[in-house]
Amino acid sequence: MAGPHPDPPGPRRDWLDLGDTGGAHPEPAPAPGLGARLSGQGRRVLGGARAGAARAGAGLRRLGAHPAARRAAAAGAAAWAPVRALGARVPWKSLPWGRAAALSLAALAGFGLLYLVHALATLPVNGGLIVEPTASALVLRAEGGQAFATRGVIKGAKLGPREVPKVLAQAIVAIEDRRFYDHHGIDLRGMMRAAFRNLAAGGTREGGSTLTQQLVRMNYLSQDRTLKRKVQEAVLALWLESQLPKDEILTRYLNTAYFGAGVYGADAAAQRYFGKPARDLALSEAAMLAGLVRAPSQLAPHRNLDGARGRAAQVLDAMVETGAISAAEGEAARRNPAAVQVPTETPVGTNYFVDLAAEQAKALIGAGPADATLRTTLDLTLQNIAESVLARRLDQDGERRKVSQGALVAMTPDGAILALVGGRDYAESQFNRVTQARRQPGSLFKLFVYLTALRNGYQPDSVMVDRPTQVGEWEPENYGGRYRGSVTLRTAFAQSINTVAVQLAEAVGIPAVIATAKGLGIQADLPNLPSLALGSAETTLLDLTRAYAAVAAGAESVEPYAIRQIAARDQTLYTRPATALSPMRDPAARAGMVDLLAAVVREGTGKGARVAVPSGGKTGTTQDNRDAWFIGFTADLVVGVWLGNDDNSSMEGVTGGDLPAAIWRDFVTQALAVRAKAKPGPAARQQEARQEARQEARQEARQEARLEPPREVPTEAEDPRAGRGVRGTPTVIDTGTLEFDGLTVRLQGVEGLGGRNARELGRYLRRRDVACQPAAEGAYRCSLDGHDLSELILFNGGGRASAEATPDLRAAEEQARSNRIGIWRR
Repeated sequence: MAGPHPDPPGPRRDWLDLGDTGGAHPEPAPAPGLGARLSGQGRRVLGGARAGAARAGAGLRRLGAHPAARRAAAAGAAAWAPVRALGARVPWKSLPWGRAAALSLAALAGFGLLYLVHALATLPVNGGLIVEPTASALVLRAEGGQAFATRGVIKGAKLGPREVPKVLAQAIVAIEDRRFYDHHGIDLRGMMRAAFRNLAAGGTREGGSTLTQQLVRMNYLSQDRTLKRKVQEAVLALWLESQLPKDEILTRYLNTAYFGAGVYGADAAAQRYFGKPARDLALSEAAMLAGLVRAPSQLAPHRNLDGARGRAAQVLDAMVETGAISAAEGEAARRNPAAVQVPTETPVGTNYFVDLAAEQAKALIGAGPADATLRTTLDLTLQNIAESVLARRLDQDGERRKVSQGALVAMTPDGAILALVGGRDYAESQFNRVTQARRQPGSLFKLFVYLTALRNGYQPDSVMVDRPTQVGEWEPENYGGRYRGSVTLRTAFAQSINTVAVQLAEAVGIPAVIATAKGLGIQADLPNLPSLALGSAETTLLDLTRAYAAVAAGAESVEPYAIRQIAARDQTLYTRPATALSPMRDPAARAGMVDLLAAVVREGTGKGARVAVPSGGKTGTTQDNRDAWFIGFTADLVVGVWLGNDDNSSMEGVTGGDLPAAIWRDFVTQALAVRAKAKPGPAARQQEARQEARQEARQEARQEARLEPPREVPTEAEDPRAGRGVRGTPTVIDTGTLEFDGLTVRLQGVEGLGGRNARELGRYLRRRDVACQPAAEGAYRCSLDGHDLSELILFNGGGRASAEATPDLRAAEEQARSNRIGIWRR
């Protein structure tokens, strides 16, 4: 699916230098694509413009149709020759001054008439901005409803004059063309004012073009800054004003104008930036949109929110000056500036998930209508944790262990994909190693062998003999070359003994193992070969993870999904039915399999994946350490991890129980803490209490060892307010320390930073109410508008998590690190 349309290039200019009233702005240069949207209206109006220009020009079109006029226009250069000859022949010095002046004026008038005929005769047939048709836009919302990505170009609806919100019409007129309802297409007063201001400023700070002229330019003319284009623009503007009422001209302007981020038209811009139709725009939002048309690429709020808000404040001032709104309304809008609700640039790490969701949407509704909204299963917090954990391990150990790539997918047992990382860097490689990479799973495939055996009467305590085994000419070996003799299936699976897996596969039959794998969701071709028992067939991480999810859920199969609902405007196109998994046909075999998977983590090759809650899983390592896997589950999470190299080269001793298990453990530990906080319950509260107790114990140990001297905070003897709740507008000492009327408050879990970070936080908290309550170790947890201030600071990269930080604060720091913002910017 096509990405957002690139911003058309335009002159670079700071928004502070753009002036505040009237005139043309640096509009975008012609960009591939607006033709599909403007061509219908543009061609019709251009045809009418040519005919009407003739009527408005008092027969100029008829003159242009005359053979003599055609010859004059075609030979424009030759038209200069008589004038030059006249200048050479007339004895100007001997003529009286008045006659000389009259001849000069006549010559100029003749030249002007010829130039006007030439300008009209050369009106472009295909002028104006042209944008080629683009794929339907998708807006993706995360599990909690937050919009996090877009794909394609939002087209929006064409507004009618009665559908244009009053505040938007007032805003665009106030900032772009205050005399719009008084002039007839050309505003001589505005042109003179702009010329005077530009002369006083020593450069171009303000233009004199009216909204009508701008509409003409966007629809019919080129963007060249030439005298001919100006003449054509003026004539067409006069004609357009004679043909259409003012409200229609304004509406067409708003339907055509470029608002940055690849969107044309006010409704598309409202959808893109604020997630709502234009009819629902608030005053602050309308002011921001009106301010964008002057410099859309520079002021687009998804890239320059401060600049867009500053320009919106100028629009509000202009609206107050023109009487469109009262001073009180303008001040209220300035105090509550517009906030971008729909990001127009997808966070890099989520692109792998967006690719998958877009594919599923296409399969569900086809190409679909424009501007569809997908409510997805993605948990943005878990996604950020997944990206951060994988990146940190690869940065730390990748070069030394010769591993360059990794992938992770997390889902609920019913198949809802919560996080997906398809590679180390989407910008470098869009190849999704969760869904597209087919690799040998190694011992992960033993799940299907053992489950088939359990379905055929074997038990976890059944005894097999680990001994040299030969099937035909093939002799499988154990990792390390050792044999253990008699072992139970539980031990053989936990220790990933190859010979036992091969013996079981031969006993139950490879076709039966293939049937089990296919039933659990493995879609790859599986050859009927003895080596299949050890994972010689290639498959994907997503298919393997869904198979383990089915065992965790006790289901016959699980279908991974990324979309819960698809809507277009006010119409719901698809809603995923409530999940109803079919129970696994042999619950006893499933229970035995869960027993074996738990043994892997408890006492086997997956001990490196242990977490604080019951879990199970399996390691996998292929020949010469080319692939290393760990897939495991807890009560409500199923997570698969793969490490390797795209060129299939060997890693330096990396096994499934090594780095993949560690990545799995790091991710699941943080994910459980986040999900426990989101869904509090008795078990969740107990788990959080245990984690906090461990954190406090470690903090006390560090302080006793003088590794981190405690901060000095006031005692109740020094300040009676110490140890009590406090509320008000604080002074920022650093990003981890606030002051309320002399009382110093240290934020729990934040290592404060000074300098620019402190100044930015101070500006953010200016005139805002902050409430703080005491927490552990003399620190405070403070809230701002219902949000935890420590979490906000860490989430925006304004500080580092301290040793006392709780799991939710560490997760916020991981998100900032993953998003590369604040102090983590690279």
